[in-house]
Amino acid sequence: MTLPSPVLDHVVIDVRDCIDDAMQRFSSLGFQLTPRGHHTLGSVNHLAMFAVDYLELLGFGASGATRSEIARFPAGLNGLVFKTADADSVHQHAKAAALPVLPVQSFSRPVALGGATRDARFRTTRLDPDKIAMGRVYFCEHQTPDLVWRPEWQAHPNGALAIARVVVATDDPGRTAALFRDLFGRDAVTERDRRQVMAAGTAQVEFALPNMVAAEFGEAAAEPAGRTEYMAALVIRVRSLHETKQLSRVPGIKVDPRRLVVPGAAAFNTTIVFSE
Repeated sequence: MTLPSPVLDHVVIDVRDCIDDAMQRFSSLGFQLTPRGHHTLGSVNHLAMFAVDYLELLGFGASGATRSEIARFPAGLNGLVFKTADADSVHQHAKAAALPVLPVQSFSRPVALGGATRDARFRTTRLDPDKIAMGRVYFCEHQTPDLVWRPEWQAHPNGALAIARVVVATDDPGRTAALFRDLFGRDAVTERDRRQVMAAGTAQVEFALPNMVAAEFGEAAAEPAGRTEYMAALVIRVRSLHETKQLSRVPGIKVDPRRLVVPGAAAFNTTIVFSE
């Protein structure tokens, strides 16, 4: 038995105690961010919402409140999150497959809409980040999706529409991809151009050698921060690259004929590529 085919829900960039700076930086990159959210777990966030997925900036809460599962990571792209309609069934499957799964977690955050406040509620099934080298891999059950995907938060000045690729650097792509074959079945990951590639809804997750990641992104590549396996880059699909090129005024962005590349140093150690 395997889980249904993977569908990307969101990715998480940890910004630690710099949530204000992160909000300003990503706003300057043309993302419309949601108002600051305050989790019952103690963390805070801002979201860049797309049609079916989103980008989350996750930081420490007020008065330095931290979550142990995020405090252990350096700033950067550390969260890969898949959709599920039933967090319990994911937990049962992962446990049966002898994967390092943690208990299902429930939490919420208040959302102010139309003069009223409601709680956006979530249940997540997490693989133990102490045993998964690439970062935090988990599944999110949205109990109140109407409080997360809202049209007023999905129109971005940079024309962003969706996450197209998530690139993971690893010194052994086959070993890293084995986790996802255990979750989703052997056919979920295929080899392509010396990379292990997994379709995840409208997005694609790729596992590639660090030298291949460095060759693709050059000086814009994220820093490994002492790791041999880490989430390195995001490719964001945009409506029109011509429109998005107004961001070329942001320092450090490299403008290519078919893409704009934001160096990791300018985006909390996450290379961000805008492409049609």
